[in-house]
Amino acid sequence: MPHFFRSPYWLFVLLLALLVGLQHRLWFGENGIYQTAELRKKIEAQQLENKKLLEKNQRLEAEVVELKKGTETIEEKARHDLGMVKDGETLYIVPNEK
Repeated sequence: MPHFFRSPYWLFVLLLALLVGLQHRLWFGENGIYQTAELRKKIEAQQLENKKLLEKNQRLEAEVVELKKGTETIEEKARHDLGMVKDGETLYIVPNEK
């Protein structure tokens, strides 16, 4: 038997190699620390996007409710979006000077 295996160094080298292998799996392996951190960033970004979309949906839902309630909102929307005017009114359009 070689001299190396008679000394306690081979056990140290074996344990060190095992530790390095396990650490590599922990940091870089599937479901490791780096992958988990990246997934958390993606989840946070998606939650922010979901929050923005939820707020937009709530605004649109409120607008739909107002449109169903009365003609005042419809008239306001027609004036603003379509430039409609009532009989006897005059519409003046002032161009932006840039």
